[in-house]
Formats: sequence, C-alpha cells, structure tokens
Amino acid sequence: MTVDLDRAVEAILMVADEPQSPVSIATALDTPVATVRKAIERLVADYDGVSEGAIERGFELREIGGGWRVYVRAAYDDLVNEFVHTNNPSKLSQAALETLSVIAYKQPISRGMIASIRAVNVDSVVRTLLGRGLITEVTTDGETGAILYGTTDLLLSHLGINSLDELPPISPLLDDGAKGFDGDLR
Repeated sequence: MTVDLDRAVEAILMVADEPQSPVSIATALDTPVATVRKAIERLVADYDGVSEGAIERGFELREIGGGWRVYVRAAYDDLVNEFVHTNNPSKLSQAALETLSVIAYKQPISRGMIASIRAVNVDSVVRTLLGRGLITEVTTDGETGAILYGTTDLLLSHLGINSLDELPPISPLLDDGAKGFDGDLR
C-alpha cells in the first residue's frame, strides 16, 4: 500500500498531543528527515491558504520547542473556547479530578511527571482538561523540551477562589505528607 507522505505526516500531527520533531515523524514513517521537513512546509502552506487553490483553515501547524503540532488558528480561539465550554458536560471523571489536583499543587508540571505521580497514562485526561480550559500549556522544560502545564483562571473561578494559595494544604490528606510528591507542598 502506497501512502501519501503529506497525508501521513498530517495524520500523525492530528493525533499527537505533544509537538513532534521532524526526526520522530521521519522515524515513524521510515522516511528521510529532509523529505518530512518538505512535507511539513507544504502542509503549513496548505493550511495557511498560500498553496494554489488552498484556503486558510481554522487550524494551523506551529513549531514549538523543536517540534510541530496542530493548533486552532488564533482568530478562532474565542469561538472554540465558547464551544468547548458550552458543549462539554461540566462533570469531570475521578481521573480528571486527580490529574487536575496534581497539576494545581505541582505546577508547572510535565505530562510525564503527572503520569509518574499518578502511576497511569494521563494523555487523554490532560487533553480533556486542556479542552475544557482548566489547564494550559505554561512553558517548556529547558532541559527536556517537555510541555509544562498549569491551571487557568477558569479553574479558580470554578473553585470559587482567587489564587492557588487558597487551596487547602495537601499534607494532612496523605499518610506521610509527601507520598507521591517531592519538594515544596502547599
């Protein structure tokens, strides 16, 4: 079966929840990195509407921290934000609440660190929390390039607090006051 390279790169980027480097995409597709870079350039031009016959899409490819990821085009941020908040059920699963708690107390924190603390895969939960606007990408780790997450003002609003300093101390809730955490606790 012959696969269209541009569509294959596009498919990988559509499901990736972290920026993907051209090297990782090339490895996954068993294709030279230079060929993948050209495919990414064509996709960027296509999505931006600069390719012949193309129209600007509601999403774009952005290079972040040495990798590429699909994002909502800035012009549609408010519309998508409103859609997500009005069309998603307001209840969170137990897994989402646990993950949100880890992020609130440990931010900024990477997905890998969250998974290490919770001892489960948190990819879909983090996507849900991002989609609901309860967490956001704060920065990237200078050493690893991992995206670091933090909570948003929307979460504070839902909790009815003005700052994270108003969160209850976590220590009384844990046997030894530090189980699953390291460093300074609130």
